[in-house]
Amino acid sequence: MKKIILLAAASALVTPALAAPAAPDAARLKATVERLVSFGTRHTLSSATDPRRGIGAARAWGKAEFERIGKGCGGCLSVETVADRFTGPRAPDGVEVVDVLAIQKGSGWTDNGPNEVVIVAGHIDSRVTDVMNISSDAPGANDNASGTALVIEAARVLAGQKFTGTIVYALLSGEEQGLWGGKLLASTAKARGWHVRAMLNNDIVGNTVGQNGQVVADRVRVFSEGIRAGDDAKANLTRRAIGGEDDGPSRALAKAIDGIAQADPKIGLEVLAVRRFDRFGRGGDHSPFLDLGFPAVRFSVGIEIYDRQHQDLRTENGRVYGDTVDGMAFPYLAKVTALNVATLRRLADAPAAPATVSLDGALSMDTRVFWDAVPGAVSYKVYWRRADKQDWSDSRVVTGGTQTVLKDIVVDDHFIGVAAVAKDGAESLVTFGGMAPRK
Repeated sequence: MKKIILLAAASALVTPALAAPAAPDAARLKATVERLVSFGTRHTLSSATDPRRGIGAARAWGKAEFERIGKGCGGCLSVETVADRFTGPRAPDGVEVVDVLAIQKGSGWTDNGPNEVVIVAGHIDSRVTDVMNISSDAPGANDNASGTALVIEAARVLAGQKFTGTIVYALLSGEEQGLWGGKLLASTAKARGWHVRAMLNNDIVGNTVGQNGQVVADRVRVFSEGIRAGDDAKANLTRRAIGGEDDGPSRALAKAIDGIAQADPKIGLEVLAVRRFDRFGRGGDHSPFLDLGFPAVRFSVGIEIYDRQHQDLRTENGRVYGDTVDGMAFPYLAKVTALNVATLRRLADAPAAPATVSLDGALSMDTRVFWDAVPGAVSYKVYWRRADKQDWSDSRVVTGGTQTVLKDIVVDDHFIGVAAVAKDGAESLVTFGGMAPRK
């Protein structure tokens, strides 16, 4: 934001300062987590109709929070629920899974689509040791009232702000029973023709003390896939041929998040960009988005404490088990929320990424780069790096065209990509360069 000072004769006219954007509030996040815990259990198979206890009461409260935020911004949020019935080993008689959505429509929104969409999500359901136990208290403070609180707080912070792209805030059910809320939302996005630029899944994002007692308060893990789960064998062979295993759309998203954190030291977080789609041998609600080819990542704490995950509430030999509020660190959760908010701001304001980027430079000391034009882009940023590096090292801004020549950049020895840039400087994700079509 630029400050404008008007000088008249010997005096300065002082204009009122514009209100600074709201920041995530640790106290609000704590209050939200405590309210979610107060529902006793949020097990997906618990009561959907009890007004005080169970998954239904929690979802209704979350929906009411979105509606309250939307009312405060003059109706900037369209709040709805989507539902479907799922059956599986953890719900043998079937269960209706309901996702609560708040949609902040961008200036580019059309009711008939397609629309550019960024999604931030967290699952609202909880569990204890026995995944079929629907009666015991399952506070699920960190897993995953933390992610739910983050989503609601992100909506509060961003409500009323104007973006070209659309932001979808999503509270998902059924994660513990089979990632069903993620599947429901991913299928909804596909059915509605959304162009999903990014899905940010927040799951276990509110503790700083690990199982070994180590404190990690300045780092968050962001998990991303390299090879796309949704690609067929031919696409995988192509990615192998161009060396793009580390530069799929989800990996590009993780790298962008890392860059956002580095560019804003006020956030106070280092991003550990884990080159794996999730924790070892485990999964989350971003997985169904990956299966459909959408860019998606998982945020999770820098260090985990397993005694406070999926545990009956108890103390044994002086050791405390259970996912309760006292095991959380809300200033840390506010930092993770701030990083999500910064990412949403950038991607909702940026143009779409170029659909394709092609390279031509075989048997040459130079590389020609050309890409598809992107609506809304005023320029493009061409990135490159040596082929033995993971992060972009050099860049060039190109205006007035969709191609450039990188002199003395040998294509054999470099990786190259292109981002689209908006008028305000917001950049899309980087599209990795592949081989030019043969003529």
